[in-house]
Amino acid sequence: MGFFGVLVSYVAPLFIITSPLTSYADQIRNIHITKSSRGFSLDIPLIMLVASILRCFYWLGADFETSLLIQSIIMIFVQLLLLKVALDYRPPPHLPLLPLTPTASPTSTSTSHSPPFPPYPPTPRPYNFWQWPTQKPYWSFLLYFTLTTLALHLLFGSSQLFIDMVGYLALGVEATLPIPQVLSNQRSRSCNGFRLSVLASWLLGDVMKILYFFSAQHVGVQFKLCAGVQFTLDVYLGVQFWMFGGGEGVEEGVRRREVEMVERGEMGVS
Repeated sequence: MGFFGVLVSYVAPLFIITSPLTSYADQIRNIHITKSSRGFSLDIPLIMLVASILRCFYWLGADFETSLLIQSIIMIFVQLLLLKVALDYRPPPHLPLLPLTPTASPTSTSTSHSPPFPPYPPTPRPYNFWQWPTQKPYWSFLLYFTLTTLALHLLFGSSQLFIDMVGYLALGVEATLPIPQVLSNQRSRSCNGFRLSVLASWLLGDVMKILYFFSAQHVGVQFKLCAGVQFTLDVYLGVQFWMFGGGEGVEEGVRRREVEMVERGEMGVS
């Protein structure tokens, strides 16, 4: 067995199984140490949890490579931990800053203030989906989603069409993984808060997955399409790191200067 055979048969499966740990351990550690998840998109745990849960049900009907099932199970536990840490250290809302007026002073204590930083996340969604102010709705959604998927599998699991649809949905959702971070970086003109180690592990994982998916048996076309889309988006994330770097973004710089002006008494809160 040559080098390529060893890579595909042993190294790639092992890398895929351990990729949830190698990809997100540093991100979890960084959020815990800095006590802030600012700059990290909460949509990443959402996407990976939904995709991994669906992949587990897809395996029940498609019986694809066992290493991919093990990866999905490990990914669920890692993403649950990442979500918990990110929610625990989510940046709190602050008060918006406005120029001082006769009715506004630096010592104003009105309780009708709205947040100095945008609400988290900054773009409102219908029913505040995945933007809830407390943690309980996040865990409730994941529980209801899992139970609903289980019920659908018990009802339609014997249908190959249903299994194929679950597979395409699972891998389609996973393929969108880099998009929330791409949009967050583009909006802030900075990659601050998103670990370069995560991107490096994503890119290395993409290469391993492409080699494995196109060489191994019992791997559906869904996995191959997902790997191709993810690799393209991850490369663009790399371009963003090159363009913006990991320093303070435009919005963060403006907010920091506004806070400094309030502390000097040059601005007030509404």
